[in-house]
Formats: sequence, structure tokens, C-alpha cells
Amino acid sequence: MFLSLLVDIRCCDPNIIPQPVDATPLVNLRAMGTQVAHGLMFHHFHSDNHPPGQGSISGEDFRNMILFYGPENFLNAPEWFDRAESNSLEPNHVCLTFDDSLKCQYDVALPVMREFGITGFWFVYTSVLHGIKEPLEIFRSFRSTYPKIDDFYADFFTHLESTPLNNFVQEKLTNYNSSHFLADFPFYSENDKLFRYIRDEIISTEQYNAIMYSLMERKNYDIENVAKNLWMTPEQIADLHNSGNIVGLHSLTHPTRMGNLSKADQTREYSENFRDLTRILGQSPIAMSHPCNSYNDDTLEILNDLKIQLGFRANMVKPRENNFEYPRIDHAIVMKQMTSSHQ
Repeated sequence: MFLSLLVDIRCCDPNIIPQPVDATPLVNLRAMGTQVAHGLMFHHFHSDNHPPGQGSISGEDFRNMILFYGPENFLNAPEWFDRAESNSLEPNHVCLTFDDSLKCQYDVALPVMREFGITGFWFVYTSVLHGIKEPLEIFRSFRSTYPKIDDFYADFFTHLESTPLNNFVQEKLTNYNSSHFLADFPFYSENDKLFRYIRDEIISTEQYNAIMYSLMERKNYDIENVAKNLWMTPEQIADLHNSGNIVGLHSLTHPTRMGNLSKADQTREYSENFRDLTRILGQSPIAMSHPCNSYNDDTLEILNDLKIQLGFRANMVKPRENNFEYPRIDHAIVMKQMTSSHQ
């Protein structure tokens, strides 16, 4: 069944490398519907020391994106924070944001930011600083070893069909509507969405992990070696802070469905993340972003109790109702717009 659902059509290709562009930001921002102050959201970068993967971009892509928006429209993180607090952000104001504490961000994006004299928000999950190799990033890195992401999906679905979970998953998929799931994230392909629906909505974390570890064992994937180059060190995180960037919360272990956790589990996620960063930064964090855009009223109450003052969503769809819902646009959507502007 799963293989019959596999398709080879992407809504957009985030690996397209655009040609250098002039700084013509406002027309393009309006074309994307981004007529409010917002963050530009980044995750993965590639270079000689960081292999390419689905959705990763190069330092040159990043530089072109800043030029596309217009460097003059980017506020340094402290100014963005102050303007957000005083309700004085203008519609053309943009900030740079980075999720997941990835070393490729520090190695590839930070030097470009320093060229432009721009600082940003860096949202860090901290379990990895305790020696824990979080599966989320390990699994993503493993997926990137396949020549094409659909090769991985074919492997994953084939393996899933051979397990006792098969009948259960197929039954649950009768309620799956691709056009509704992750509709706010148009850069996901049909296969991306099917994989994420099974991972996040049907099978348990333990069941998903078992499948992934089985696939990695079959391919002799060296987790220990790969993990050495995935995440920033405490010293690098402190350097970001000392260089005028704002380092904020992103939970302890990066659950993909924070809003489904109990209040006690959410409290642990953010309280321990808060303690870890306070120790590294020498002061309490003041900002955050929601992992996988998942949160609920309990989340907002916990953040208020921790005296967090500013938070970011992961899309531009919902109007901001509080200080923890500032909008962001994924870089893949901007890459698509950049490419379209040259066709």
C-alpha cells in the first residue's frame, strides 16, 4: 500500500540554487504575502564539512537570500526584541532565526551574517549537550545518505509493511487527507507528508525509532562518528550570545508533538532547557520558538511562568494572538520565490 502512495512530485525544490539577485525586497515580500514583520526560519546548511541533505542550503544561497530581502530590512536580534516589546515593529522588518542548535548553522550561516553585520535568534534544544544523541537529527542525517529522499521513503515503507504494525497503520491511513495535513507548509512533497503523518500521528515514538534503528543497522550507519559534527558545543552557543545574538529555548529533547504532551512533561522540557541555557549564557533566556510549531495553552502558561517574553511560530498563517506567536516563513518558501522571480 505504501509504495503505491509514493509520488515523485515536489511542491517546490528547496535544493534549487538561485542565481545572485539584486536587493528588491518589498515587491517580493508582498508577492509572498509577508506583509507583517516576521522571522526567516532556517535549519540545515551544507558545505565541504557538512554534507547536503533534503532542504539544506549553501552559504551562497543564504547570502543571496539576504540580498533578496534587502539587508536594510533585517533588524539585529536585540532591536527586533525591543521593538516587539514596544509594539513598534514595521511590516518590512525581518529577523533571522535558527532552530535546533546545529553546528552547520554556526559554521556556514554565522560567517555570512558577520559579513553583513547582522545578528539573529538561535533556538537551542539542550539534551545533546548532556551527551544524548537525539534521534530526530540522527535520523534526518541518515535519510540524507540516500541518493534521493524518495529512495529512503521506499525503504522505510517497505520495512514498515514487513512488520506487525502494517495492518494497524493501513487502517489508520483510511482517515489520511494529504491536502489537509501540513497544508501550511507547501514545500513538503506528498511523500514527505505521508512519512510525517505515519511518524507523528499513527505510530509511537518507540515504534518509529525501532524501524529507523533497524534500517541504520542494515546499512552499517556509524551514529557515533556522525554525531560529532551535528550539534554546537556550549562554547559555540556562548559565542553566539557574546556576539550580540539572542539564544533562546527550543525544549530539552525537541518533541515533534509538544502540544500532545502532558503539562508535567512540557514543564520538564522547557524548565530543563531553561536551566541549561541559563548556565551557558550566564543569564536567563528571554525568547523561544516552538519545536515543529506544536504547542497548546499549557505551553503558553509554562513559558509565562519562566518569564519568557518572545516566541516564534513556524508559519505565516495564523494571526498573532500573543507574544509567543510571532510569525516566521521557512527559507524553502523564499527559495521558491527567488527561483520564480528568475523564470
